[in-house]
Amino acid sequence: MALECTQEWDGVIDTFQHPRYEMHGSGVVFDGEEEVRGYFRSSRTPFPDLANEIIAIAADQDTVLVEFWLSGTHLGPLHANGKVFDATGRKFRIRMVATFEFAPNSDKIVCERPYSAADAKLRALGLN
Repeated sequence: MALECTQEWDGVIDTFQHPRYEMHGSGVVFDGEEEVRGYFRSSRTPFPDLANEIIAIAADQDTVLVEFWLSGTHLGPLHANGKVFDATGRKFRIRMVATFEFAPNSDKIVCERPYSAADAKLRALGLN
């Protein structure tokens, strides 16, 4: 998660056995390195300063649960709900949870699953 804040994408990719994000707010799945890198680009276009602040971490066998604050500034076009929202310059901060599933007996992630309401960022920005 720290590497995501500093946009060190090669380092993030290296934490995975197979890069995969399952976005539970939208239902979108990014599977494989190319799709995950596309997700990184698309999520940083509207919010180039996207960052997280960890609140709590819990682990059980091959799964880690992280509660965190996600924040950013709306500085580029945001595609959501079939619309494009021009940059507002507004900041948002939303509380989220993500699970990280690890390959058995490995330190490599097989899937990250962030959980938030589909329109949480829009609501926090006053766009919904």
